Amino acid sequence: MDNPTQDVEAALRVLSGKWKVLIVWHLHDDARRYGALRKLIPDVTEKVLIRQLRELEADGIIVRTDYQTVPPHVEYSLSDYGRTLLDILDALCKWGKLHIQHERETAT
Repeated sequence: MDNPTQDVEAALRVLSGKWKVLIVWHLHDDARRYGALRKLIPDVTEKVLIRQLRELEADGIIVRTDYQTVPPHVEYSLSDYGRTLLDILDALCKWGKLHIQHERETAT
């Protein structure tokens, strides 16, 4: 039997965490190194970014590629499964733009 509430809860379990959606968004077009992600999301702490990257990797959303070089070179990219989130993120972005406009209109 279909349970939409359960379906939404499953999605939120994967994307919960203040920074996960932004991490996925920043990986939507290219692989990125850890340092690049830190620069793109400056308010995230190192500990939280590492934890959320590991959780996204465990859920199959991102792929961590370790190039075994000195100095270490690790890149994160979206998995094929993670790419299934892109339409959702695009819709979220469009809604965010609409919401910003709504806030501007109602602020006056």
